[in-house]
Amino acid sequence: MIKSKVKYFVTLVLTVILAFSTIFSAYASTWTLTGDTYAHDPTYIQEGSGTRWVFSTGQGIQVHWSTNGTTWNLGTQVFASEPSWWATQVPNHTKLDVWAPDIYYYNGKYYLYYSISSFGSQTSAIGLVTCTSITTGDWVDQGMVLSSSSSNTYNAIDPNLFADKSGNLYMSFGSWWAGIYVTAISKSTMKPTGNAYRIATKDGGIEGSSVVYNSSTGYYYLFVSIGVCCQGVNSTYQVAVGRSTSVTGPYYDKNGVDMKSGGGTVLDSGNSSWKGPGGQDISGTNILIRHAYSVAESGAAHMLISDLQWDSSGWPYYS
Repeated sequence: MIKSKVKYFVTLVLTVILAFSTIFSAYASTWTLTGDTYAHDPTYIQEGSGTRWVFSTGQGIQVHWSTNGTTWNLGTQVFASEPSWWATQVPNHTKLDVWAPDIYYYNGKYYLYYSISSFGSQTSAIGLVTCTSITTGDWVDQGMVLSSSSSNTYNAIDPNLFADKSGNLYMSFGSWWAGIYVTAISKSTMKPTGNAYRIATKDGGIEGSSVVYNSSTGYYYLFVSIGVCCQGVNSTYQVAVGRSTSVTGPYYDKNGVDMKSGGGTVLDSGNSSWKGPGGQDISGTNILIRHAYSVAESGAAHMLISDLQWDSSGWPYYS
């Protein structure tokens, strides 16, 4: 009888510990970052098994690096001077001000897409710069990828390169106006080939798209930033998501609303410490990086990184 009671007590304790461990793991998914974490529209990648890198909006494309993923240092900007085609294609952009880069590794090379524009204008362009080693920094300008003007329905900013379930490459891009688009990317030129398809729109602002295919669920997920950015603690940015069985959509939210009709399930609307989360990027299917505006620092933009998790219904979440 005594042995039976002891066994029951040990089993009960282990069950409670396991339960608390499960609860903790489900809610302790945001990384604790230190060092220089000032960033806007960040994109994340790990170079091999070594250094982690974050590229973000800023002069010549801002760069941060970390050896462990939690302590961050400011690196050397990608562009020291403007490529000549910038002034021709987007004459009113602000010198070395570069927006919303996206980093992608393919076939032994790093591809860094970025956008230049004048705020509130459709006169924009997406460019590409490549290197074989981020640590070495042997960046080579590959010129313009896509452009837009007032005659286009889309705005050529906020690029995001991704692969479909068969390994074909695509790029999502766009903002406001007619919303988010997706186009196929040539594996030889790493630039668009074929038509662009609209996959999302929303009144009040939509941009910063990221698309990822999750082989475990069989869905493509479209993450977007909705609302208004760049207003410090008054920013209304939120991270939202929808999913589709096809790379070109339609993408539906949890309520079955098509994202081309304004749908999108909100994942993150901020909290009392961090306002206006958005500009997100997905690394693999398990890491989500975004920026948010610090209340304690009167609206300074910092990068935040979380473990992206998936519920039993195949929807992403993080905390």
